[in-house]
Amino acid sequence: MKKCSKKNLILLSLTLFSMFFGAGNLIFPPFLGQNAGTQSLPALIGFLITAVGFPVLGIAVVSRFNGLDVLAQKVHAGFGLFFAVLIYLSIGPLLATPRTATLPFEMAILPLLPESTSPQLSLLLFTSIFFLIAWLLSRNPSKLIDRLGKLLTPTLLVLIVAVFAAALMHPLGQPALPQPDYASGPLIKGFLEGYLTMDALAALNFGIVVSLNIRALGIDDDQEVMSTSMKAGCLAGLILAVIYIMLTLLGTSLSGMPIGANGAQTLTLAVTSLFGESGRWVMALIFLLACMTTCVGLLTSCSEFFSSLTPKINYSQWLLFLTLFALGVSNFGLSAILSISVPVLNMIYPMALVLILLGLGDPLYRDNRLIYPLTVFSTGVVSVLTELDTLGLRIPGLTQLLENLPLASQSLSWICVAIVMFGLSLIFSQLIKVKKFHK
Repeated sequence: MKKCSKKNLILLSLTLFSMFFGAGNLIFPPFLGQNAGTQSLPALIGFLITAVGFPVLGIAVVSRFNGLDVLAQKVHAGFGLFFAVLIYLSIGPLLATPRTATLPFEMAILPLLPESTSPQLSLLLFTSIFFLIAWLLSRNPSKLIDRLGKLLTPTLLVLIVAVFAAALMHPLGQPALPQPDYASGPLIKGFLEGYLTMDALAALNFGIVVSLNIRALGIDDDQEVMSTSMKAGCLAGLILAVIYIMLTLLGTSLSGMPIGANGAQTLTLAVTSLFGESGRWVMALIFLLACMTTCVGLLTSCSEFFSSLTPKINYSQWLLFLTLFALGVSNFGLSAILSISVPVLNMIYPMALVLILLGLGDPLYRDNRLIYPLTVFSTGVVSVLTELDTLGLRIPGLTQLLENLPLASQSLSWICVAIVMFGLSLIFSQLIKVKKFHK
């Protein structure tokens, strides 16, 4: 039985890291650090739980079940396909993939253009070139190790480490008092900020591409593919955590300075302070590399998934369609995409987290048919109602009930509901067994 060599494992891990690490991953940690100030450590711990811990667990769970749809079928046969399609659409053509093009344009490219330039025309030109390159890189998903792991990702890591090293040699400032949102409950605030990376959702989808690249190395044994996927996930998570720590410390050093509108401005402030105006070009290159690698990962995983559902439409056809669709959506602009993505993420992210945790403990209650449906459905109902309340859509009776639950003020009441329903499903299952025994 052929096993994965250490060299290939490192390259595979770098490839997986690059698929996770997009512009959002680049801008959220420094913004967190600048806002959290002296409370950066607990905020970072919360962020790492949802932005690193759950993605790594997601890779492990998907490897165990050999696909998100198989895992989600533990809830219900129909839910398995529905949830898988919902996740792939969210991290694919509707939200995350278009964002990979609009973020580098608005945060890194647009500031470099002359004021007389038409932003809309420039966005169309940039996104067209961006998605053309992404399409070319995605045409053969089994070659991602060569295209991402050996070139683009090492370049990205070198640039980020160089910026952090410069900040260590030339400190930008001292940590200041946290902003109001981080003054109380910084760990929970960081936990919620980790949602925005979308990585726990992406992990449920990237398993397909990871397995494909492992098999392209000549590894055919299912157990070895699963084992290698889990090792690559852990190593990629470690790299992610180190980079997040660097970026958070960078932002923390700027906590005494005026807070920008987003993490891109925080990072730009840091880079320009260290390298002058030439730092804007460094920023542009970092953003482009981070977003391109993630875009390729999203396009390949979504195309692989949808082609598996439609025998008459192959991978190449889905890739072309999804690329063109994402190109169209990206030209609505970053603000429009983010205004939709945040509510959608808040609704579906808790279900994904609960599904990952249940999948990890599956051998302990494999015969219990109540745990998955009761726990996941109740989590989904609470997260949807909570977000509707945030959007100003209150449901008489239910909304008031949710507001009285523990952690409701932090939008985390779904945790309590999931724990209670998990416990009740265990009790109900035992009662059913006892009833059958007495019959």
